Amino acid sequence: MDFIKITRQYKPQISLVELHRPKQLNALNLQLMQELKEVLSILDDDSEVRVIVLTGNDQSFAAGADIKQMSDKGAIDMLKIDQFSTWDQISKVQKPLIAAVSGFALGGGCELAMTCDMIIASETARFGQPEIKIGVMPGAGGTQRLTRAIGKVRAMEMVLTGKLINAEEALKFGLVNKVVPVESYLKEAIKLAGQVAKMSPVAVRLAKESVNRAYETHLDEGLHFERKNFYLLFASEDQKEGMQAFIEKRDPRFEGR
Repeated sequence: MDFIKITRQYKPQISLVELHRPKQLNALNLQLMQELKEVLSILDDDSEVRVIVLTGNDQSFAAGADIKQMSDKGAIDMLKIDQFSTWDQISKVQKPLIAAVSGFALGGGCELAMTCDMIIASETARFGQPEIKIGVMPGAGGTQRLTRAIGKVRAMEMVLTGKLINAEEALKFGLVNKVVPVESYLKEAIKLAGQVAKMSPVAVRLAKESVNRAYETHLDEGLHFERKNFYLLFASEDQKEGMQAFIEKRDPRFEGR
């Protein structure tokens, strides 16, 4: 991998994935996104990994797409490249993805952070969809996920003007889970990952699916999907262990079965 660093088992059952194009502020070129898709697929299939933390560096999570790769392309060229198929596969990762964001998360960087399930931000984090300033618009989910996260009028302002928001605004608007000092954002993300990793992997997977379904369906259909997954968990050993541990007043030992 040229543009991705992986720390396997950063802590037990947690893997840290780092975007690594520091000179380009982690701009998301086609190779980086392909590498990221492959890495996340491997970790998603690894039974020892329960949670994945995705980060950049203190200066930039990802400052957007690599414009140089697109500037001379036509509509048919972009259709053939089909760059968003990679994004679609990343969005289907079944294990929890936590973004640890510091510095710039702009354009594709903001979209990548929103593809994750939770976001921990440093005080220096800046989020935005500035594509309008170069004559285009978000194409990797920015108009959809941002609107669902912060509401129509705020999303419309950011998308149509290219306005950036800071970490505190992102927290106020509901885009991120928590804002911490820059020296703590990665530790805080790993701490959150550790809390999730303690839970039943089977229950976590189905619960993540159910929360995501809330964005995609009407309430009645979402409730039906949630209920089906709830019943399905009663076929797992983790459910038996979790409830027995509660009755016995001890910590559960979840095995992901």
